[in-house]
Parts: sequence; structure tokens; C-alpha cells
Amino acid sequence: MAVTDAAEYAHLCEADLEELGVELEAIRRDIENSRGEQDRAYIQRAIAFQRCLDIIARLMIAGSRGGSGWALGTAALATAKSIENMELGHNICHGQWDWMNDPEIHSSKWEWDMAGVSSQWRYAHNYRHHVFTNVIGVDDDLGYGIMRVTRDQQWRSTNLLQPLRSMLLAIMFEWGIALQGWESQQKRAATRADKSALTRALVGKVARQVGKDYLIFPALSLRRWRRTLTANATANMLRNVWAYVVICCGHLGDGTQKFAPAALEDESKSEWYLRQMLGTANFRAGPVLAFLSGNLCYQIEHHLFPDLPSNRYAQIAPQVRSICGRFDLPYTTGPLVRQYLETVRTIFTLALPDRLLAKDSEGKVGYKPDSRCVERPRAFVVATRLGQRR
Repeated sequence: MAVTDAAEYAHLCEADLEELGVELEAIRRDIENSRGEQDRAYIQRAIAFQRCLDIIARLMIAGSRGGSGWALGTAALATAKSIENMELGHNICHGQWDWMNDPEIHSSKWEWDMAGVSSQWRYAHNYRHHVFTNVIGVDDDLGYGIMRVTRDQQWRSTNLLQPLRSMLLAIMFEWGIALQGWESQQKRAATRADKSALTRALVGKVARQVGKDYLIFPALSLRRWRRTLTANATANMLRNVWAYVVICCGHLGDGTQKFAPAALEDESKSEWYLRQMLGTANFRAGPVLAFLSGNLCYQIEHHLFPDLPSNRYAQIAPQVRSICGRFDLPYTTGPLVRQYLETVRTIFTLALPDRLLAKDSEGKVGYKPDSRCVERPRAFVVATRLGQRR
């Protein structure tokens, strides 16, 4: 069931809650005060690497004569697009590098290599999703309006199609994100002229993206235009699926809580921090996988500090985990494959009407405090069973 009071759910008293907020704010201040040349060099190297990889991949595709060369070039292009989308576009648009005052690497200027308009996405994602994370009926990312991901959402006959919808969304993820950003801005547009301007911006961005990947680059390949066209389409699809997998693992796996709108009433900053910790999940990754995922393998840390540089999440993670241990809070993580399979199970199970599900089913065989998919201190397990903190 959806959580209506995060502090009560976590068995935190007012003093505990205040202390939790103080400790997390201390982490924020430490990172903000230590940002400097190493961080600047990191993002500049990441941009240079991504752009070089993109050029090399396109040259490989255009010059390849065999299937292996085409496959390698396509894989390299998909990797370059994933890096641009996740480590660059997503994080830059969060304002993680605004402190540098670089006119190119700034949330207000960066336009990513996707169908959606970055300015439209920023409202839907940075505000609607990050402020109201996993709040039913408020967070537009919770099922993206086409999937039922908690029993607190009313079942409809169309939910029977959500396994198919989820697969189509994965393949066409950039288009779903583009429409979501546009629709969010449409709802808040004050006049018809404003709505028209938003539509023109989206149409213009789509035209540029389609023109670049499916007209200009294939045309530059001359007689090999079909190979280039197919490679670009495949790379975009692989990038879409990868982004979908990473994002779903962070919010739909076992152990991630959903919240009723009542949880927002008079919510303090400390309660907001707590809701982010309860509503998100990490997956285990080394440096390479972390880079390819935009460091969203640290989804808990990202939701706590969405505007801090992504290269610092690995440094922050042990501190956050230590705080979870001291306050008997869950720190949900696990291998990527297992985390994703749990989201698939949830999507497929909740496609069915409630009468066909077990009483406590949320896509799994009942939620248990000491479930292997949620790494918790033993004290939290005991306290939960007793109904109070140890």
C-alpha cells in the first residue's frame, strides 16, 4: 500500500528526522564547497570523449565493408549516444555544472541529442518527478501514464496490454520522453500562443533529429546510405532501451516505496530527503558501467542531491549508506540484472486485476523487511517486526 507518512513508516521520531536532515545537508555542503578544477576537468573530458567516440563510430559505419565492422561501429555509436543522453544531457540539464558558469555546459543552454526539447523535459523531470518522486497521481514518471506499477492505482482493462506497452516504451523511449515533456508544459501554458510555441519547438527539434540521423548522415554515405540509416536507427533503439532499463531499475524494483498525495502535506526538507531514500534504488556497478548509466546506478544519491556533480556520487554513496545504517533505514541495491527483472515482474503482475493477485502482491511474493533485494541493517529488520525503532 502507498505510504502516507514517510517518517511514521520508517519509525523516525521528530528528533531523528531533524538529525537525518542535518547529516544529509552536511554532505551537500561538503561537496558544494569542494567543487573545483577536478570536477571541471571531468565533465570536459567526458564531453570530448563522447564527441570523439561519436565521430569514430560514424566513420566506422560509413567505411565498413563487412558485417563485423558495421556491428562494431553501431555499438560504438549507441554507446556515444547513451553517454550523451545520460552522463551529459541528463546531468547537465539538472544544473550539476551550472556552478562553472560555462556558457556551453549550462542547464539553460544544453540541447541533447534526443527528440525531446531539453527545456520542456526539465520541467517534467526536474520538477514533476524529482520534487514529487513516486507520489501517485503527481509524479508523471510513475508508470508514465501507461503502466500500473502499484495496487494503489486503479486497475483498468487496458492494463492487460502493459507488458506490450512497456516493451514499446523501451524501444521508443526518447519519443515517450519528448511527448511527456511537451504535455507537461502544455498543461501549465497560460495562453494558446504559449501552447503553439511549445508545439513548434517540439516539431522543430524532431525535424532536426530526424534530419540529422535519417537524412543528412545517410546522404553523406552516398551509396552506403542504407547501412548508415540502419546503423543510426539501431543505435537510437539501443540507447532508448538502455535508458529505460536504468531508469526503471531506480524506481520500480522491489523495495522502492510509492506514496499517497497525503505524504506531501506540510512536508519538511528532512521528510523530502526521507521520501527520496525510500522511493529509489541503486544497482551495483563499476566505474565503466556507472559512466555509461550517467552514474544513475547511484539513484538514491542522485535523488537526494540531483544538482550535485554526478562524478561525486561514488564518493557520496558510502556516507549515505552509513547514515541509513545509523537510522535503521533501507538502502536498496543489487545486481543490475536482478533489479531489472524485478521491475519486469512488477509490470507483468500488475497488468492483472486485483482479484487474480495474492492479497499482498505488488508484483512480488509479498514485501518483507528482510528481503534479499533490500540491503538493510539487522536492527531495521528487528525494529520493523516489533513495530518500533530499536
